[in-house]
Amino acid sequence: MPDGPAPAPVIQKLRVRYAKRGRLRFTSHRDISRAVERAVRRAGIPVAFSAGFTPHPKISYAGAAATGTASEAEYLEIGLTENRDPARIRADLDAALPGGLDVVDVVPARAGTALADRLEGSEWLVRLDGISVGAAASAVSAFLGAEVIEVERLTKKGRRRFDARGAVAALAVEPSDAGPAVLRMVVRHQTPAVRPDDVLTALREVADLAPPSPPLVTRLAQGPLTEDGGIGDPLAADRDAVVAAAAEPDAVRA
Repeated sequence: MPDGPAPAPVIQKLRVRYAKRGRLRFTSHRDISRAVERAVRRAGIPVAFSAGFTPHPKISYAGAAATGTASEAEYLEIGLTENRDPARIRADLDAALPGGLDVVDVVPARAGTALADRLEGSEWLVRLDGISVGAAASAVSAFLGAEVIEVERLTKKGRRRFDARGAVAALAVEPSDAGPAVLRMVVRHQTPAVRPDDVLTALREVADLAPPSPPLVTRLAQGPLTEDGGIGDPLAADRDAVVAAAAEPDAVRA
């Protein structure tokens, strides 16, 4: 261990929802993490650091979207050495980040809980330029009618085959009178991960649906799966804990 005093402990943990928009969708996760660390320094946020010879800021990420994918629901946790107003942290961090990385929400983390455990699935919007709504609807019908659709993808461990159908909780074509087809899908988080491009590969296999250009993919939400097949707010429990804590003094006085 290096000489000197131990790093200041984490006094407050915040959970941050941020968006990755526009050209920033082509930014790698490593570059995004560097941008966040620089923004934290510029904003004067009292971030905690790990111990050791190479201290790192205590910032962790959950369920990051792939490079090339836009997102309205990316999440990170940050440990602070002082208590700060989440609304002020949201404003300061958003102002220090580059345009296209936008802070949407900041809440105090509920003690004893893990954000990653709440991220059970993601809702995606996929625009298929060059594909008509009718062709997309026929392909979706064939997809939903299948019990298993195996696809193959190159992973870090080599080529793997897995079922893309079982991970899809919902899949539909957005209503449209004109323009390209747009798919809305809810995909469960599982191992191996099934991504929107895997679902498109499955649509090509069952219905020969092949967009002439790369699709535009946007993650709309990620969080707990709801009974109706949608995605809930993963920060709702943290907000409820804040409200309950604020009400406790009133309850004691009563």
